[in-house]
Amino acid sequence: MNTDVQQALAHCRQVTRQQAKNFYYAFLFLPSDKRAAVYSVYAFCRHSDDIADEPGTLHDKQGQLRAWRGELDNCYNGKPTRLITRALRHAIERYSIPRRYFEDLLQGVEMDLTVQRYASFDDLRVYCYRVASAVGLACLEIFGYQHSGVRTYAHHLGIALQLTNILRDVREDAERGRIYLPQEDLRAFGVPEDDVLQRRYTAEFAALMQFQQERIMSYYRRAAACLLPGDRAGLMAPEIMAAIYRATLHKIRRRHFNVFHGRTRLSGLHKLAIGLGTFVALQTRDKWPRQRQTTAGSGRGDRL
Repeated sequence: MNTDVQQALAHCRQVTRQQAKNFYYAFLFLPSDKRAAVYSVYAFCRHSDDIADEPGTLHDKQGQLRAWRGELDNCYNGKPTRLITRALRHAIERYSIPRRYFEDLLQGVEMDLTVQRYASFDDLRVYCYRVASAVGLACLEIFGYQHSGVRTYAHHLGIALQLTNILRDVREDAERGRIYLPQEDLRAFGVPEDDVLQRRYTAEFAALMQFQQERIMSYYRRAAACLLPGDRAGLMAPEIMAAIYRATLHKIRRRHFNVFHGRTRLSGLHKLAIGLGTFVALQTRDKWPRQRQTTAGSGRGDRL
């Protein structure tokens, strides 16, 4: 490995350490070569996401996104010009990560530039696939897997993780004028948009959030149902991420879904304890106990 690649990997490691509030604790348990590769994927995703979230005009952001797509071209053509894409090129060469997953991610970022409401859950699910499931599928090429059911696992888990983020970040998104909760659900529970934008906590809003939480848990169960005995030991990082995100979701529920009163966070020590506990469990058991299925359509037969 030459000095340029080492510097690029070190940069991505630093980005991940500073920015990956939940993922970093999961990545710690990977072998060093896979950890470095995942850091590069995360850094690419982080920079992509920052294009949508940082201040600037729509025109400027669209220009930045076009330039970043061009840099993805450079990366896959073997001529990256940025530290992040130099590191990503190294990961792509080693683990043969398909380009389509990064293209899907960038389409999701493009949605964030222009879409501030989602009419239905079906519309939102497309967004969640692009910004989360596609990333998980890219990382799966680094983790390794034995059968196609693991790809379906990554698909469902990505949606569960992104929906958890959406529930946690309702207040922050409202401050940017965004509402990711589906419009059809707001109407069904009698929650006006203005209640979300003005951060009004009502009984109707709590009921709406409980419905979202139940939907999210169904996706965690769908993901788990895709795995065969022995799969989880090779999926240490996503299993730790899932455990951390489920703990966040449970904390939101314990607060009666009042996400307007401060951000729901887990301490670093709590996340590390979850990571260690998951690591030990996966090392000592062939598989986790099967969770009782309560959602129609869940299982290995779900289509991507």
